[in-house]
Amino acid sequence: MSPFKTLSDFRNEPFADFQNPAERQVLENALAEVRKQLGRSYPLIIDGKKVKTKKSIRSLNPSHLKEIIGMAGDAGRADADRALDAATKAFRTWGRESSYVRAEALQRMADILRRRKAEFCAWLILEVGKNWAEADADVGEAIDFLEYYALCALVPAPLLTPLASERNISVFLPLGPVVVIPPWNFPLAILVGMTTAAVVAGNTVVLKPSSQSPIIAAKFMEIVEEAGLPRGVINLVTGSGGSIGDYLVGDSRTRMIAFTGSKSVGEHVNQMAAVPAKGQRWIKRVIAEMGGKNAIIVDESADLEAAAQGVLASAFGYQGQKCSACSRVFVQKSIFNDFVHLLDLKISKIRIGPAEFYENYMGPVISSSAQKTIQSYIALGKREGHAMTTVQDVSHLEGCFLPPTVFDRLPAASRLWKEEIFGPVLALAPVASFEEGIRRANETDFGLTGAVYSQDPENLAKARQEFFCGNLYLNRKCTGAMVGGHPFGGFNLSGTDSKAGGPGYLDLFRQAQCISEKEL
Repeated sequence: MSPFKTLSDFRNEPFADFQNPAERQVLENALAEVRKQLGRSYPLIIDGKKVKTKKSIRSLNPSHLKEIIGMAGDAGRADADRALDAATKAFRTWGRESSYVRAEALQRMADILRRRKAEFCAWLILEVGKNWAEADADVGEAIDFLEYYALCALVPAPLLTPLASERNISVFLPLGPVVVIPPWNFPLAILVGMTTAAVVAGNTVVLKPSSQSPIIAAKFMEIVEEAGLPRGVINLVTGSGGSIGDYLVGDSRTRMIAFTGSKSVGEHVNQMAAVPAKGQRWIKRVIAEMGGKNAIIVDESADLEAAAQGVLASAFGYQGQKCSACSRVFVQKSIFNDFVHLLDLKISKIRIGPAEFYENYMGPVISSSAQKTIQSYIALGKREGHAMTTVQDVSHLEGCFLPPTVFDRLPAASRLWKEEIFGPVLALAPVASFEEGIRRANETDFGLTGAVYSQDPENLAKARQEFFCGNLYLNRKCTGAMVGGHPFGGFNLSGTDSKAGGPGYLDLFRQAQCISEKEL
């Protein structure tokens, strides 16, 4: 099935080296080929069949808003209903397949995606504005999820304590139809991770991707078909959350919801799922990965070069559009000015422009509406605080571009300290001590990621004990979790701490049954 035999043999997909002219040319060629496909229409996929809709969703290139990436079907409730029917029917057989058969399906998908890696990078660059390295990491993470979860599915159920005159075993059972609602910011990796975790555990899926990245979801369904998954195991319904998302979450056939997105939508999904529908015979499970207001602390013993580079990457990688992104930094007063100077120098060298050009580190934000929302936060920061860094002029760029912006002298009650902005905006403050930095880092309703830059063993030990977040990084950036090495998920209003990419993740998609047989 797999080149790996156990989880200990798992290795992450290597990153591409785009400084190598040959590897760069591969992606240049893929971009050219994908551009030939722009503007096509993509139907729903229900029970293995293509379903056309009267209305369509238009996906635009955020680097060039006049460029149509593609047209996706706009599903209605009748389509959602048929998708749930198909998933329910397919579950009767897929749920009885062996773990080995299901794991083999994921490995076939991984092999196909690896072969089409450059092509999917190109789709990510054009549809959601990822730079080359971010796109490559997204596709690599999707491959990792497929191979890692395939191996997790083959781990046997835990052994039970032997009892006299009884034979006791524990087995895993799948749940049923799972509604998967992935985000636009990792439109392949998170989509693939949540969907295939459900599938390899024996469930079937109704997949409702973000309306801002429907074409990548449609391309994923090509892999599903090529890998030979049975009809109805994964059904694609593209459409708005308001028209079909609530219907899918609330329906009595839905056994579980796997969601990644904003705090407000995650809370809404959790609230809807908690109310049993007529005829429902179970409590719906919910995986909710939501937002973050993540902090980095830099103390006076830190390597300032490493800290400044880590803050830059964490705050402005993919334009700050990651739930794990850094949006707050607390620096000890004695080194504050030196740190700010170094960070400003690094920010001034950032190249901003269309994501399809390799030299551009920052591309666009996802949409014009997101751009306007982020601009309102920037305007608030200018009224309340002080813009610390040199702000680049991006007015000549036609897409949804924003410069990296850093504020200090913000009042403690400022919304810039409290709310997830999901853009390239950073709040910075000096602190008198490391303890103050920890206290302020914990002053948030969220609890997803955090980082500390320090060479003081006592401060690192204090961070391990007191910095409250799901993923804590010491002397490295707070973004870029690796499957298998950094099980990912947060505390408080960052979600249910599901630890995606970790050894216990599949248990969330299945139920354990104990079977006891008295010996005769």
